[in-house]
Amino acid sequence: MKATVIGAGLAGCEAAWQLARAEVEVRLVEMKPDVRSAAHCSDGMAELVCSNSLRGAGLSGAVGLLKEELRRAGSLLLACADATSVPAGRALAVDRDRFSSVVEAKIRGNPRIEVIRKVVADLDFDGPVVVATGPLTEGALLQALVQSGAALSYHDAIAPLVDASSVDMGRAFRADRYEGVGEEAAYLNCPFDEAEYLAFVRALVEAEKTPMKDFESAPFFEGCLPVEVMASRGEMTLAHGPMKPVGIVDPSTGRRPFAVVQLRPENLARTAYNLVGFQTRLTRGEQRRVFRMIPGLEGASFERYGQVHRNTFVDAPVVLDERLALRSRPGVTLAGQITGVEGYVESIASGFLAGLYVSWALSGVQGSLPPETTALGGIARHTSRSPGGYQPSNVVWSMIETPPRQRREKKHVHRARSADGALADLEAWLERCRRER
Repeated sequence: MKATVIGAGLAGCEAAWQLARAEVEVRLVEMKPDVRSAAHCSDGMAELVCSNSLRGAGLSGAVGLLKEELRRAGSLLLACADATSVPAGRALAVDRDRFSSVVEAKIRGNPRIEVIRKVVADLDFDGPVVVATGPLTEGALLQALVQSGAALSYHDAIAPLVDASSVDMGRAFRADRYEGVGEEAAYLNCPFDEAEYLAFVRALVEAEKTPMKDFESAPFFEGCLPVEVMASRGEMTLAHGPMKPVGIVDPSTGRRPFAVVQLRPENLARTAYNLVGFQTRLTRGEQRRVFRMIPGLEGASFERYGQVHRNTFVDAPVVLDERLALRSRPGVTLAGQITGVEGYVESIASGFLAGLYVSWALSGVQGSLPPETTALGGIARHTSRSPGGYQPSNVVWSMIETPPRQRREKKHVHRARSADGALADLEAWLERCRRER
């Protein structure tokens, strides 16, 4: 019997790979190139719509732990991310075009995966179905899901990209936080003095915004607020948020700037840079005007403008069981952001779990859920047992069951100890999974 995966994004590609890895024949259905959502720019699989960063790499962060767990568990997409990484300081970022190409080559090269390009309007397939159509799911397929449970929504935003050659390196400088200045540094930094910063914040607040045509009542996701929304919360909000200058020294003054905008490379050749934390719904004209107030970007050429899009997710603890299957239709499993996980790595993790769970069901294996002491277990806990008012979330330490913090134990020491325990528990779980196949 074939399994069908709808959607060749991060979660869908990971789910298809894990199913094929378990010797399941997979039908991977993708609507591009026939149809693209408002946020998509390419026809490739595993397209990174927003940032090119998979966030922090260290095990002291929950997302860093989740990445390491996925590597050890055999995630395709983490392997592809590592293979296409670009300098990003203490984070894992990728060349988005190479990443998409490498993932697609792996998927197309797998003899157990059949790729079908068409728009799906219903869930009527033979065999189990994994819906990994992402947060912009719409039309007849969305209605089919709505009939199976409540669909919710929120607004999300993406940041602009600038041409590297248009950055004035007489004002901007290369440096990573706490690691000094140098040509090998991943980030470009645009420093502000106090007057420049306050003028910039006023311009952001007063600038013309793109009208919110649909889903006007939907909130923004707090983890990805438009920069102008943050600015409206107080003139120092940005200086303590994405523009905080901590760990940065301006080589032209020898001092820490009042505020700083960091630019992260989009590709290995560093021909384009992402404005870190500058998701926006300013109109294109206002983006050109206001963002050119950033020191070093006075002549910026924009390769992509920021934009806002609607994200849709289901009330997962209500409509999904603990293995991500619809309670009203057990043969249909959901994966990725539509389940209410937020972030690239979390979407990959959701796809990994969905593929694993469906492969177990097809082979008659009961299987045990990932331990709650692991980040994978934390993702499973979020989608199955989050208390009321369910909202999308990145993986955070509060999702993970950690050992009691010892008296006077520093937080970073406790997290290191928790990560060591998580990886040990993960290895034991993976061994049980291998024995049960």
